[in-house]
Order: sequence, then C-alpha cells, then structure tokens
Amino acid sequence: MKKTTTSIVWILLCFFIKTSFAQEVVSSGGDSYLNVFGSIDFTIGETIINTVSDGTHTLTQGFHQSKWSVVGITEHLPDYDANVFPNPTEDILNIQASKFEEVSYLLYDVQGKLIKENKLNAVNTVLYLSEIAAGRYTLILTKNYQKLKTFKLIKH
Repeated sequence: MKKTTTSIVWILLCFFIKTSFAQEVVSSGGDSYLNVFGSIDFTIGETIINTVSDGTHTLTQGFHQSKWSVVGITEHLPDYDANVFPNPTEDILNIQASKFEEVSYLLYDVQGKLIKENKLNAVNTVLYLSEIAAGRYTLILTKNYQKLKTFKLIKH
C-alpha cells in the first residue's frame, strides 16, 4: 500500500511539474519586444490561425516574423512616380523620382515635428539618417506646396 501511494505521489508530482512548464516552447527562432505601447513574445514556425484589423492596427495570431515591419505609401497624385528604399532603413534612405525638379521632401517624426527638409537634387537623392533616433517617420514629397506622395518609414 505504501509503495502504491508513493508511486501515485511521484506520478502526480511529475504531472504537476510538467504542466507548470507547459507554456515553454523550444523553437528555432523568435524574439521578445517591449515598449511603452505593449510587449510581444513570439516564435517562428507557427501557422496563421487568425487575422484581425481595425484599419490602423493588425494582429495576426500564430504567424510571427521578427523583422516584419509595416510601412505605407499614400499617393496624393497617382501619376507621380517615386520610390523610397530601403524601408525599414538604418542610416541611408534613397528617394528615387524621375521628375525631381522643384520637388521637396519633408521628414516628420511621429509627433509631427519637422526633422529634415530640402529639395530633391537628382533622380536618386540620398538622405543620411544616422543622426536621428530609431522610430517611425513620415516622408512627404511636395511640389509648389501640393503633396505628391507620403511614405511611412521605419528607422532601426
């Protein structure tokens, strides 16, 4: 009887130890991020199970990529052809526009503060961003105070 009770206690102990660590995952990749808006922990290799969006924020459960960043482009004048790369960027941003004459760029931070402004000087204009902090920015291309394109940028 004592041996049976000891065996049952050991089985229950092993069960509780196993279930107490059940939320731990061993995976080939993943990461954890924390900022003032929240935190996220994830692993690589899960399948997509649900996607929810309110038009501004998108949550995709089960599908995780550590370097996935959402950026955007608003075309105020659809016929105007311009491209910005790389996005996300670290130190250098290229603005490529076939029609660059009299076109200006305005770079704003998330609080709407103007960080940089100047005119495009060639088909490919280079912006050096090493002196600005990592974060999200808005780049607006204008001509004669008319918006041509707006780019949502991420600087790492």
